[in-house]
Amino acid sequence: MAAHFLFLALLALASSHAIASDPSQLQDFCVADLKSNVLVNGFVCKDPKLAKAEDFFFSGLDKPRDTRNKLGSNVTQVNVNQIPGLNTLGISLARLDFAPYGVNPPHIHPRGTEILTVLEGTLHVGFVTSNNPNNQLFTKVLNKGDVFVFPQGLIHFQFNYGKTNAVAIAGLSSQNPGVITIANAVFGAKPPISDYVLAKAFQLDKKTVDWLQAQFWMDNNN
Repeated sequence: MAAHFLFLALLALASSHAIASDPSQLQDFCVADLKSNVLVNGFVCKDPKLAKAEDFFFSGLDKPRDTRNKLGSNVTQVNVNQIPGLNTLGISLARLDFAPYGVNPPHIHPRGTEILTVLEGTLHVGFVTSNNPNNQLFTKVLNKGDVFVFPQGLIHFQFNYGKTNAVAIAGLSSQNPGVITIANAVFGAKPPISDYVLAKAFQLDKKTVDWLQAQFWMDNNN
């Protein structure tokens, strides 16, 4: 009987990991049919006989992106929406460009862990743990060739405090990791979150919250 319960416990644990990750592949590939109206967790597969090399291809990640915006940064996502062949493979990529003093503001990826390497310049990076009320900050200054990991679902950021441009490449453990920029989500939600709720939560006066909600919260993800 004890062995039976142990088996069920292990099965439940394995199932929870399977449910929490991207859909597993049951064949060589499952090229996403991005035009399908069928709703599933991910994307339905295109007929494999119709797959072509372009379904697994993306070009232009070597080209610098425009960072002339309020944040001074630009994130080029390369996920299943850009490469349909990534469907069910549980991986994606992003290029991050920074102007001097540009920032990729605090954000989370709800569905993926991120591993980042600096190609050019210097970045100050960090993430915050979910252990309330301590919320420990892990931070590091990265130079060219350095690598840093941001665990799934934790608030993290990258900041270029150098006087030259910086470039980084990030790999993510999901075909579609998602991104929630904290300031945009809190103060730019549509419809807006009650200013009374935000004033109470952030211990600000209501006028300050109203001013923040009136700002244009830009998205640097492309």
